Amino acid sequence: MISKYLYFPGCKIPSFLPQYDHSTRAVLTVFDIELDDSELNCCGYPVRHRHMTAAVFSAARILALAAQKRLPIMTPCKCCYGNLKYADHWLRNNVELRRQVNNLLQSEDLVWTEGVTVRHLLSALAEDVGVEKLRTAVVKSLSGIKVAAHYGCHALRPGNVTQFDNPLAPTIFENLIEATGATAVEWPLRLECCGHPVWEKNGQLSLTLMTRKLVDAQAGGADLLATACTYCQMQFDAVRKEHLDGGQMIESLPAVLYPQLLGLSLGISRSELGLDENYIRWEI
Repeated sequence: MISKYLYFPGCKIPSFLPQYDHSTRAVLTVFDIELDDSELNCCGYPVRHRHMTAAVFSAARILALAAQKRLPIMTPCKCCYGNLKYADHWLRNNVELRRQVNNLLQSEDLVWTEGVTVRHLLSALAEDVGVEKLRTAVVKSLSGIKVAAHYGCHALRPGNVTQFDNPLAPTIFENLIEATGATAVEWPLRLECCGHPVWEKNGQLSLTLMTRKLVDAQAGGADLLATACTYCQMQFDAVRKEHLDGGQMIESLPAVLYPQLLGLSLGISRSELGLDENYIRWEI
């Protein structure tokens, strides 16, 4: 079992979703997992479609620092996870890109090398802690609660690069949900986009995509939606609260971050998990 990670929360969590950080730290503490909080730069995802070398260089610097510290990386953000995995893939398979990036890293006496483990929070919990260990640590079973697992896009695809789970039929999230005692429901749109990537370009399309997913999850019998992605949680919580019309679509099916859900089953308080920082409240 890994006992320490280089922790990479990404850019959005500290400012826009601090409860994701708080709940992540709280649940990992239960399993005696230490986080190295070294200051790190952006993962490079925001510039990936503008300047590939810049995006890979940003991620490579984080990978090189992890190698220097001899630590695996863990991030709760699926966009950051995806870009770190993309960068590692490109660097292993593109000799010229690798040469360019390592030339840039030389100014800090850093070098990208193969072999740094990159985990998303969910894969760290499933693979490094283990679902059975999570289950045995539960002190407050969430039995009777029906949960729709929203996977998000960036960790799943392409599967040969991200290596998160089967991109067409993943089970990791449902297994982690059921470790808390809750029931993971089946719903046809579980793997579709939440709509947040187009929010600032086409707000109406973004809201339509989100609403379709909410309706589908409700039809599947879910009491709440579980997320494990910074942007998906912002979409289903903050954006929904501010921009969808009131009524049942706002008040029902609250979005909860997975470590908040897990934390409750581990006996951690609502305040420590930041549950009351969510825009749409979930009472249990």
